[in-house]
Amino acid sequence: MATEGGGKEMNEIKTQFTTREGLYKLLPHSEYSRPNRVPFNSQGSNPVRVSFVNLNDQSGNGDRLCFNVGRELYFYIYKGVRKAADLSKPIDKRIYKGTQPTCHDFNHLTATAESVSLLVGFSAGQVQLIDPIKKETSKLFNEERLIDKSRVTCVKWVPGSESLFLVAHSSGNMYLYNVEHTCGTTAPHYQLLKQGESFAVHTCKSKSTRNPLLKWTVGEGALNEFAFSPDGKFLACVSQDGFLRVFSFDSVELHGTMKSYFGGLLCVCWSPDGKYIVTGGEDDLVTVWSFVDCRVIARGHGHKSWVSVVAFDPYTTSVEESDPMEFSGSDEDFQDLLHFGRDRANSTQSRLSKRNSTDSRPVSVTYRFGSVGQDTQLCLWDLTEDILFPHQPLSRARTHTNVMNATSPPAGSNGNSVTTPGNSVPPPLPRSNSLPHSAVSNAGSKSSVMDGAIASGVSKFATLSLHDRKERHHEKDHKRNHSMGHISSKSSDKLNLVTKTKTDPAKTLGTPLCPRMEDVPLLEPLICKKIAHERLTVLIFLEDCIVTACQEGFICTWGRPGKVVSFNP
Repeated sequence: MATEGGGKEMNEIKTQFTTREGLYKLLPHSEYSRPNRVPFNSQGSNPVRVSFVNLNDQSGNGDRLCFNVGRELYFYIYKGVRKAADLSKPIDKRIYKGTQPTCHDFNHLTATAESVSLLVGFSAGQVQLIDPIKKETSKLFNEERLIDKSRVTCVKWVPGSESLFLVAHSSGNMYLYNVEHTCGTTAPHYQLLKQGESFAVHTCKSKSTRNPLLKWTVGEGALNEFAFSPDGKFLACVSQDGFLRVFSFDSVELHGTMKSYFGGLLCVCWSPDGKYIVTGGEDDLVTVWSFVDCRVIARGHGHKSWVSVVAFDPYTTSVEESDPMEFSGSDEDFQDLLHFGRDRANSTQSRLSKRNSTDSRPVSVTYRFGSVGQDTQLCLWDLTEDILFPHQPLSRARTHTNVMNATSPPAGSNGNSVTTPGNSVPPPLPRSNSLPHSAVSNAGSKSSVMDGAIASGVSKFATLSLHDRKERHHEKDHKRNHSMGHISSKSSDKLNLVTKTKTDPAKTLGTPLCPRMEDVPLLEPLICKKIAHERLTVLIFLEDCIVTACQEGFICTWGRPGKVVSFNP
């Protein structure tokens, strides 16, 4: 089982690890799995996934968890770090024939103690709406597989909606559904709504309203995952063709694009404030992309195989600012953050950062994110000020090794890098990578051409764009490489195809779409621990614990520092 160690050193499973905020500990009693605890034979099976929902009931124990293992789907009360798991009493259990569950998502907006809406996607292409509390199956979408016959890779409720949901398939298509509408008895007919570089969106042509409302065709090959921004306005998609594509969801406009170093991108997540996106995939890397600047700002290398999940930890992410954030996310997002990162910037450093920044923000920034992969390892990463707001000189980087060419403009650059004569930089603070930064003009930034609805919110952060590092590519930037605008494609009858030049690594490597390894900082993980015998498929950050799961079907709870309660079995 996942809690057992032993064996050779290389195969030893770690049950605890320490970061700057303290000791994280595996809680064996809190392990969820199939009721018989027999490891699942995972060969050739769909990944184990976990979804959480809080029912907001009065008991104070409203957390519920759903997970799929092979053909089985389970729904349990989740007791977290408080009490041992009771596997003998699943609230709901389903075993499917002929198809396997691949992904699922709860509607947090409508969940109550009496009823919860759970969407489940399947390997044969169908999507089921069930209520595991009432033990009801409400509806089945794409039942006859007339809409799409390929595996469902990702399903999510549209943020803020009680009825709309989005489904991605390995065909490379995404479909927008309304739970109130039927799917029809014939294959849908589509009408082109909008198309752009490597994507097209069609509406469903029908006399009466029917599902799907929209069909998105994105990139080439499987669409592996998508994620909505915290404010629900943007959609980030990662595909087997190696591209991250970020869309404005309502206007269906392409905001920005990034290419993996090689291979497909498998996972994507947004920072809690919506300013950064992290991806992982078949290049064994995690890549950090700036939403405002539409560019890669760092890569992280710690995994020895494909990265299957990336996730930000909102509880150890620390963003202290002089003014309230207006860009995205709700005020609640940061109210309960545990500012473990404060030791990175004491008041002296904060004052210096403020003095060197014309708009007095941000004072201190540390983003924490994690990743798990097929190498059975969990990695935790810190994204700190010296990466987010580089400033010359950068000679004191502690957690990143490859910053040689990443932080200084080339000799003779006519660039935007700003020096601040007269401001002496104090000696480095303990355990801090943070350096003061200067605000720079953002006239040429991607954000200046974004639609007006978000421009006002972005503008106050856009002044912090990374132009002093961008200057290496200033000759190429004017070709609009960010959105692959330098490649023309006028063929409307090949909407589902990407021309060879777009996916040829030789064409994108060294451009802003895919900078070379030496051109961006290389992050090193804070910790990198083997925590399972089988490939890891789940990483979720909760307030008092971290939840991971492996392909054997074991869902493990790691108590955060100071949050572990002793059990009475």
